[in-house]
Amino acid sequence: MYLIGIDIGSTAAKAVIMSEDKKKIINHMIMPTGWSSKETADSILSWLQGQNVTPENSHITATGYGRISVPYADKIVTEITCHGRGAYYLNEKDCTVIDIGGQDTKIIFVENGMVSNFIMNDKCSAGTGRFLEIMANTLGVNLDEIFTLAGKGREISISSMCTVFAESEVISLIGSGSPKEDIAAGVVNSIANKVYTLCTRLNSESVSYFLTGGFCDSSYMRDQLSKKLGKAVSSNSMARYAGAVGAALSI
Repeated sequence: MYLIGIDIGSTAAKAVIMSEDKKKIINHMIMPTGWSSKETADSILSWLQGQNVTPENSHITATGYGRISVPYADKIVTEITCHGRGAYYLNEKDCTVIDIGGQDTKIIFVENGMVSNFIMNDKCSAGTGRFLEIMANTLGVNLDEIFTLAGKGREISISSMCTVFAESEVISLIGSGSPKEDIAAGVVNSIANKVYTLCTRLNSESVSYFLTGGFCDSSYMRDQLSKKLGKAVSSNSMARYAGAVGAALSI
């Protein structure tokens, strides 16, 4: 019996295949969610079947934005629970989870291996992956390049928290001749500031922080968050799969 976790987010969908004893992640995949979560779920099922995994020889749990679009799932679990559980499994200790997703940012306090508190920024795309994607497009670079640029720049303050106004602000800075590197630093650090504010609002004392989501591979983002929070922010290569891992564990 395999344990399958499927996390269909607003931007990317992830799936993991875990051993029945929960000790090993056998395989994993990621793909763009696209316009239809149902089609994405069908694509994941095809991938699973290619790994000789079927609904008959596995237990499948779905989470995320498109979790209700997985008709072959045995169980549906909220993303807060799954991200907290998955982060604890990957980090192997209690922590505050920082999950910067495509449309929302979640701060989850994990205590004794369980979610004890959380806060979300889900009313505005500021401080999310979508915000950074829009700003990167405005600067004419991709997401990897904007982090590289930011590492070379001196931060220019981006005062607008609304994505639309922030985009206009960035366009004005470009027009005034501000260096692209400095604007990139300002954009990335505006996200770090938003995360810091959410963490302080959660008001939970944390020994450590663990970054999940699409930015987990960015050492620049981790460094900026560490400076603002005053504690190390760690991550690892599987951190973007935290939601799917937590779903697999939710048997």
